[in-house]
Amino acid sequence: MHPNIEPIIPAGANPKSTFSPAVRAGDFIYVSGMTAMDETRQIVGAGDIAAQARFIYSKIAKVLEAAGADLGHVVETVDYVTTFEGYEETAAVRREVFGSGPFPTATGVKVSELVRPAALIEIRAVAYVGEQK
Repeated sequence: MHPNIEPIIPAGANPKSTFSPAVRAGDFIYVSGMTAMDETRQIVGAGDIAAQARFIYSKIAKVLEAAGADLGHVVETVDYVTTFEGYEETAAVRREVFGSGPFPTATGVKVSELVRPAALIEIRAVAYVGEQK
């Protein structure tokens, strides 16, 4: 890995994969796509896309906290969804997470399936932690 790129691994995390939960590259933190899988490897909120999104954002918040940031630093999210049924409910979750705005950019992508079969949504994020105005 490039010497100016730092992996971010939250306390208690034990990644057994070939990727980091996040990396800091300069003024940006890139958070890997996450599903609503808990520490027992079960999907939280099976069948409920909003519950899964809420749980994922809590996981993203923990990763950002390990990097000295928070959800207020997020500038972009990408949602990978297996269905658009109930997807509008994730907008309500975004309002819970990001308040009244300004909101980060967002992209929604429909996919045929995710790695975790019970997962309805996977979210990845980018946060900016450079100079503040």
